[in-house]
Amino acid sequence: MELLLLLILIPPLAGAFLNGVFGRRFPHALVSVLACGASGLATLFALLAAWTYSHSPTDPVPFVHSYFTWIESGPFRADFTLYYDRLTLVMTVTVTVVSFLIHLYSRGYMEHEGGYYRFFAYLNLFLFMMLTLVTAGNYPLMFVGWEGVGLCSYLLIGFYFPRKSASDAGKKAFIVTRIGDVGFTLAVTLIFWTFGSVDFSYVFARLNEVTPGYFQAPLTAAGLLFFLGAAGKSAQLPLYVWLPDAMEGPTPVSALIHAATMVTAGVYLVARSSIIYAHAPMALAAVGAVGVLTAFFAATIALTQNDLKRMLAYSTISQLGYMFVGCGAGVFAAGIFHLVTHAFFKSLLFLAAGSVMRRTQHAKDGKPSAQDAGDLGHFFHRHVGHQRCPDALRVLQ
Repeated sequence: MELLLLLILIPPLAGAFLNGVFGRRFPHALVSVLACGASGLATLFALLAAWTYSHSPTDPVPFVHSYFTWIESGPFRADFTLYYDRLTLVMTVTVTVVSFLIHLYSRGYMEHEGGYYRFFAYLNLFLFMMLTLVTAGNYPLMFVGWEGVGLCSYLLIGFYFPRKSASDAGKKAFIVTRIGDVGFTLAVTLIFWTFGSVDFSYVFARLNEVTPGYFQAPLTAAGLLFFLGAAGKSAQLPLYVWLPDAMEGPTPVSALIHAATMVTAGVYLVARSSIIYAHAPMALAAVGAVGVLTAFFAATIALTQNDLKRMLAYSTISQLGYMFVGCGAGVFAAGIFHLVTHAFFKSLLFLAAGSVMRRTQHAKDGKPSAQDAGDLGHFFHRHVGHQRCPDALRVLQ
């Protein structure tokens, strides 16, 4: 298992490095083979790890392996530790399978776009960071993946950076989610102050031993702070405002990051910290209450949208609210079950919407919109840049 967990992480990191550093010199076919191959290998190793873990001769217990000491300063210590249990199994399989399919879709969708190699390097880097987040064995390592997916989201939302609306959307997403990240950081600090460790195995073992009501004040504060981070990443009230604007990125980005994986990281954080919330009923009630309000509020906004992707974005915010309702009710398995189903059906909806909008030149209420594929600047970039000036002149005429 210790080798399989590393093999899940290595291919997307290698793909991001190769395409990011050398991709400018590579033909499109090689770029896509490297990116899709890296994602495919990660999927294969995730399935092998799931098979190995679930077919253990004994009752599966969390597998924890420390590879090396990462940070050590006085009493604070954080190793590069990977943690694998049933929740990790579900998340790694969901993330890798959805990501692999979207990589394949992107091969054709982005074929005529500029920055082809850059797009796939960002996708592979995002996959690596997301897998780091869900396999981390302590809160600091999870925070690395947490911030990594935030960085990749910023880069991919602003992929069409010559367009001001896209660059503004990237900055908005980056700034709003940083508000939640302050809560995550303070919660980790509070966990270390309370238990003297930030490792999942140690903290969870201590909480299994204590009687209900013990550590209730610090655990309630930590639960609320963790949920602040989750609300920023998973677009819950009042930090939902960045997700609709994130639709400025390419459609595969909306499907992968803003429907299937990154926005569910907050739900994963709450589910991973379920034992903390079990000792903090007030924090758990807050999770459920915000989830109910967000689910209703975002659904009503979706009814008024005439942009297909923005409508699906508000629908995503609403569905994330349902996931938090499940967790807030103490039925964490139900929240994760909806996370998995939503990852597949909402990514399919986004990909189908991308195909329709590209075919209709992003028409809204019967009127073509000058953005993405219909934008004249993008047309010149594709056609004049490829020495097909007659085609460009014919469209202008």
